[in-house]
Amino acid sequence: PIPPVPGRAVLLAYAEVGGHGDRPPLVLLHGLFGSHGNFQAVARALVRRGSGKVLTLDARNHGGSPHSPLMTYEAMSLDVQHLLTRLGINKCILLGHSMGGKTAMTLALQRPDLVERLISVDISPISTAPVSEFSAYISAMKSVKIPDGLPRSVARQMADDQLRPVVQLPQLRQFLLTNLVEVEGRYIWRVNLEAISHHLADIMNFPTFHKPYPGPALFLGGSNSPYISSKDYPEIQRLFPKAEVQYIKGAGHIVHQDKFEEFITAVLNFLPPP
Repeated sequence: PIPPVPGRAVLLAYAEVGGHGDRPPLVLLHGLFGSHGNFQAVARALVRRGSGKVLTLDARNHGGSPHSPLMTYEAMSLDVQHLLTRLGINKCILLGHSMGGKTAMTLALQRPDLVERLISVDISPISTAPVSEFSAYISAMKSVKIPDGLPRSVARQMADDQLRPVVQLPQLRQFLLTNLVEVEGRYIWRVNLEAISHHLADIMNFPTFHKPYPGPALFLGGSNSPYISSKDYPEIQRLFPKAEVQYIKGAGHIVHQDKFEEFITAVLNFLPPP
């Protein structure tokens, strides 16, 4: 493949779950260290219940999408716009989780004509978690050493053991380990750790916008997560005047995993009439 040019859109990898109906397609954007696989079960459940067509995307530097040294929300928004153009989609419903939520908000604010409505899952349009925590995860991932030619289960266990001192939560380790892939007998991380590390401050921040997004928006948080708090409401209101904020009881940051049924119901209830 041709290496991407910084500042230009990359050709995103995506998966499509077909559905019928007249609604604009629903486009799902994963969070940091994720991939489109995080949303496969969600996509299938939504289509089964009549959402219409659903697309799940891999962000640049994640999953099967190309690597690029640039990792800003403007760049990631441009990638999605590029894909929509390529697929002949002139309006979509955007749903993004965490980093994907910030990409979705950026796209809606830049190109409101492309976004029929917006769902931001457990993230606000403000600066989030301290960079240091994620820097530590990246350093731990970079320092993982696995001999070539090992069976996958053994390699994963070794990587898990090496990450454990820094990444204490077992669920978080399992999530990071979804990025460990075997290429010709060698184990590598498929996420671009260099670019992510270099742009961590950009990923934790949010770009400045002055013109609000006029369409309907839903900020869907987990009640046990600190990522959408009442102190964010003024900024949410300023940029998304038609926003509603809703919390799913008992869910943490990964809302769609913690409370799958409640998440699906909330999303379906927010979709426009078919």
